[in-house]
This record gives sequence, structure tokens and C-alpha cells, in this order.
Amino acid sequence: MRQEELQKLTEQISRDYFHRPFLHMVKINHRMRTTGGRYHLDDHHIEINAYFLEAKNQKYLVGIIKHELCHYHLHLMGLGYQHKDRDFKILLNRVGGSRYAPDIGLRRRKKYKYLYVCENCRLKYPRMRRINTIRYRCGKCKGRLRLARTF
Repeated sequence: MRQEELQKLTEQISRDYFHRPFLHMVKINHRMRTTGGRYHLDDHHIEINAYFLEAKNQKYLVGIIKHELCHYHLHLMGLGYQHKDRDFKILLNRVGGSRYAPDIGLRRRKKYKYLYVCENCRLKYPRMRRINTIRYRCGKCKGRLRLARTF
């Protein structure tokens, strides 16, 4: 889906479900990883995660657009537009928008290099960097830590 098609889809959803026009821009953001979309308070444009524009993930797109349009319209009307606000929850439920963006496998996993283990209680401490085992102890039982594995 291209920028123009996304703009038309957003304007149509705004007219059909909110009965109000969408007068600003919708942009595609290729760097988003953890969220489906974002509404900007300063210039009122909406950004949509590019991965939800792919054919296999388009089933979630309308729900994400409805979610961001709830922020948009409530903010412009001067009502509660944040996730915690009652106005937002009521409007989102009424139009059938998605509360959360589904996890489509974009989150990056942390790659630990070192695994330390307590000698007393066997509690594991995965770490990105090496630590000084003489200086640091187990937070649970104050036992000594030893390097068990390097990845």
C-alpha cells in the first residue's frame, strides 16, 4: 500500500466511523518496531508502522487506524485523548478500534553474552557485559557469583 492509498483509507474510515473529516496527513514510518501507529499532538499527523501495510498484516490495519483516529478527533475536540481517559476508552469501544497493536514478531530479543550463577542458591544472572565477580554478589542470598557460560 502506498502513501496516497493509506491517506484515502484513513479519510474514509474517519468519515464512516467518526462522522468527521480527517484534514491532516498520514505518513508511513519504516522504523517503528513496538507500536502500530502514532498520533503527533503538535502538527496532528498520524504515522503508521510500515509492517502493517504488508499483505499478511493488513487485517490489523483498520483497527490501528481507528485507534489513532480516536486520539486525533478527541484531541481536536478538547476531550480526553490519552489511553487512560474515559472518553478515549468509550470512543475506541464504540468504533471498534484495537486497544493494542498485535505482536507480529518485530521486537528484538536481547542477546546476552555472559551467564553468571550464584554458588549458593543457583540464581542465574544473564548479562550483556562482564562483571567483576569479586565486587558483586547475589542479590538474593549474598552468595558468590561465578561465570557459568559465555555465548
